[in-house]
Amino acid sequence: MAKTIVVKQIGSPIRRPKDQKQTLIGLGLNKMHKTRELEDTPSVRGMVEKISHMVEIIEEKG
Repeated sequence: MAKTIVVKQIGSPIRRPKDQKQTLIGLGLNKMHKTRELEDTPSVRGMVEKISHMVEIIEEKG
């Protein structure tokens, strides 16, 4: 079983740079309080780190 993380959007993308908005969309987050279960890979971790002020990691599985 692959490791996964559950990420929740807690911040609004309003008045954020375009690349941060695109990162949210790339992770599948586009509405407040939406959660996604994502594969725990270095690329996903990098995306989460880039927008760490707008998301939180709820839990890590695996």
